[in-house]
Amino acid sequence: MHDLTALEQAAALHNGDLTSVELVEHHLRRIEALDSTLGAFVTVTPDAALVAAAAADVALRAGDPRPLLGIPTAIKDLAVTAGVRTRFGSPVYAEYVPDIDDDAARLLREAGTISLGKTATPEFGLPPYTEPAGRPPAVTPWDVTRLAGGSSGGAGAATAGRLVAFAHGTDGGGSIRIPAAVCGLVGLKTTRGLVSRGPAGGDPLGMSVSGPIARTVADAAAMLDVLAQSVPGEPYPLLARPAETYLAAARRAEPRTLRIGRYATPPVPDVVVDPACLAAYEKTSVLLAELGHEVVEFDPGLTPALLPMFETLWAVLAHGYPVPPEAEPLLAPLTRWWRDRGSAISGPEYMAATQEAITMTRTVVGAQAAAGLDVVLTPMLAQLPRPVGWFTAGGDPAQDYERQKAFTPFTATYNLSGQPALSLPVGWGREGDSPELPVSVQLVGLAGSDALLLELGAQLEVAAGWLGLRPPV
Repeated sequence: MHDLTALEQAAALHNGDLTSVELVEHHLRRIEALDSTLGAFVTVTPDAALVAAAAADVALRAGDPRPLLGIPTAIKDLAVTAGVRTRFGSPVYAEYVPDIDDDAARLLREAGTISLGKTATPEFGLPPYTEPAGRPPAVTPWDVTRLAGGSSGGAGAATAGRLVAFAHGTDGGGSIRIPAAVCGLVGLKTTRGLVSRGPAGGDPLGMSVSGPIARTVADAAAMLDVLAQSVPGEPYPLLARPAETYLAAARRAEPRTLRIGRYATPPVPDVVVDPACLAAYEKTSVLLAELGHEVVEFDPGLTPALLPMFETLWAVLAHGYPVPPEAEPLLAPLTRWWRDRGSAISGPEYMAATQEAITMTRTVVGAQAAAGLDVVLTPMLAQLPRPVGWFTAGGDPAQDYERQKAFTPFTATYNLSGQPALSLPVGWGREGDSPELPVSVQLVGLAGSDALLLELGAQLEVAAGWLGLRPPV
């Protein structure tokens, strides 16, 4: 059952070939058997999941048409869930049980999907790796000595390890795309305002968004159809939405001839891109041209001011989770480092950074529009999946952050601009005596073009020949 995609599971349920209880029990057994290795879950909710599955089976027998009714999934532990412990990756919130749902969790529940629990995240979602205090690290099923990325690392490990067919994630600086890349999955950072971060989530600039992590583009599109609902009160509502479903776009997989710009020079100074990441980028460029698209070189116009401006905003956002003074010693060294930096930033400095971010957004989006580009192609990461403990080795948070920049220099730009960005596995790489590791590219669209990215992603998914491959775990 676990090798079925989410849509294949849905078809089996609606055809009566499987029951939701059977699916949920099967995946709970996999969690029990494998999660001590993968580090995907911080909370498992078997009793609630089985009750929901039994109710889904009753609804299915009555002809309930909801497409994803009865399918197991999981919610990232940065999203609040009513009655289910939400830790935000921190011992400060070890016993916190919210009384409300994040809109993404609510929408998935109303669609009939069944959460098996909460997936691991680093403290407050700050770094691009997932090694929460006192818990096993989230690792990629392709090589369990290497990290699953972050901050949706648990969601990536759970999906790639077949503990669920797809999972919810959030992305404030690459946190959906990075785990998708190192786990060989599809991950969509949605357009700012397409998916609600309410009622308690989000940030003032809307850098952090919710979106899907899945094994196939079609599964990601099916989850997005559930999540992409207008919610009153959203600060950045996306008013223009496609007339068709996202799944219909992914299933069509025949986008018009697109003009695609590409660049592989990192916007972070002195970062060297691994040859395997460049090879995947070049391979994708060739595939796109063979599919009939026009591929051209592109300069996004990014300046050295991008990084310090992002760091100012990120340091202030590290204060987005209240921490009582007496609990400060419980925080991870990296979290304290970011929060100390944020505390030193004045209100005028923060305002200046937000204004710079808006100006930069106009520059990035304007350059893409002026060049007549439908999509931009970049490497997804600058390095292959990193070993467990690689970022934190030595215990110096500043050095930890330097390693983060060297690992993922291409992602945060598009959190600032609010554009949709898709991580797509297209190739393989090795490092030393490692097994073959997944390598991905990033496709970036203009605001609201999530459907186009999914359509192009589905076309590339077939051309790259990734479908059906299974990790050793």
